[in-house]
Amino acid sequence: MVDFSKLINTKDGIQSRRIFHDQAIYDLEMERIFARCWLFLTHESLIPNTGDFITTKMGHDNVIVVRQQNGKVRAFVNSCSHRGARVCAAEAGNTRSFVCSYHGWAYGIDGSLQSVPLEKEVYNNQLDKATHGLVEVALVDSFCGFIYGCFDPQAPSLREYLGEAAWYLEAWMGAPGGTELIGPPSRSILYCNWKTPGENFIGDMYHVGWTHASSTQVLFSQSPLMALQGNASLPAPAEVMGMHFTSRGGHGAAITYGGRGGIYTTARENEMLITWLAQQTPKVAERLGEVRAKLYNSAWDGTIFPNNSFLVGPNTFKVWLPRGPGAIEALTWTWVEKDMPEELKRIVARNMNQTFGTAGMLESEDADNMESMTQSNDGLVTRRGTLNAQMGLGREREDSVMPGVVSDAMINELSHRGFYRYYQEMLVAESWDELRANSSKWKKAHLER
Repeated sequence: MVDFSKLINTKDGIQSRRIFHDQAIYDLEMERIFARCWLFLTHESLIPNTGDFITTKMGHDNVIVVRQQNGKVRAFVNSCSHRGARVCAAEAGNTRSFVCSYHGWAYGIDGSLQSVPLEKEVYNNQLDKATHGLVEVALVDSFCGFIYGCFDPQAPSLREYLGEAAWYLEAWMGAPGGTELIGPPSRSILYCNWKTPGENFIGDMYHVGWTHASSTQVLFSQSPLMALQGNASLPAPAEVMGMHFTSRGGHGAAITYGGRGGIYTTARENEMLITWLAQQTPKVAERLGEVRAKLYNSAWDGTIFPNNSFLVGPNTFKVWLPRGPGAIEALTWTWVEKDMPEELKRIVARNMNQTFGTAGMLESEDADNMESMTQSNDGLVTRRGTLNAQMGLGREREDSVMPGVVSDAMINELSHRGFYRYYQEMLVAESWDELRANSSKWKKAHLER
């Protein structure tokens, strides 16, 4: 029997190794995390017109996301109400209806059952089509054009779910002129637990100088991140280089000040990016203030709980779809600012594919670690142990401007502790009411020693 309340010790930065393998834990994750949390679906730029759709997964559930005639976006479980076969096999497209390949039941883009072959003859006109529409995802909403869905009608709004993290995310998701994703996403299977990439992207800058030492030398020769190569020493005090934040909902990031520039392989490409950032930064400052303008011009490694990660700099946007305790499907997009010159968009996309695309140099290095982290912890004795995320303990604080809990150190594990603090809360809490009741207490877990 698993005591879920003892899997995580946030105060001391300790996690049980069981969380990466135990089937009972995984089953509860699907029930209390993936069936209750807001999950990324698509971006408004990928379904701009009536009838535009994409298919994806929320946990293990296949869903269709489709633009309605009134312009709104709705999502439905991709399963026929007759015998459960899928009603849409395409990854993306435009349509006026979804038709089951098994028996031909047809549904409108609003999810309603429109027609049934031989309805009069085989159902004697007794089939109530009004009660046999597609199951609808309870909540669908967007933040700065990024569309998320949630199965639980009792969940907080998307804006409330993002909480303090929304203040940070606006710095890049709400860039002047807006953002867009370049799709469709690339797809790959990794043999790791879904939490390992989430915690890697949420702010593990400690591995950059070691895991990526050779790749960064080739790809980022002009980047401030080059100073971390080999983890021999810090080129400046940690607080000068950047910071970490964590939020109520377990979202967080590491931010490297000024690290967004100099990430491309040629001087010309870097100059184009730096020129663009110089043009845009004053616009961000005017709308969001000087602090977020500084963040806009920085490199980010972040995760929106539970399984949506992003990088600002390489402009990577990822979703980690669970496929059991030991496997995931990774979906990867390039995000760009809408107003970027087309040539710069192409440069950003090429660089993203070289680094964090399916065959990207940094992606391959990360994947090896994430798979190793999962598989090496699978031993009977090994999984009885614990894992250490104590970096930066005692340096957490509240800030007069930046919300949530922050730490003045770019290499830190505050965001790890925040991720797993909320992870455990979700597993233990039986309802959103219980989670809401804990909202006034969460900072204590990070700030009191």
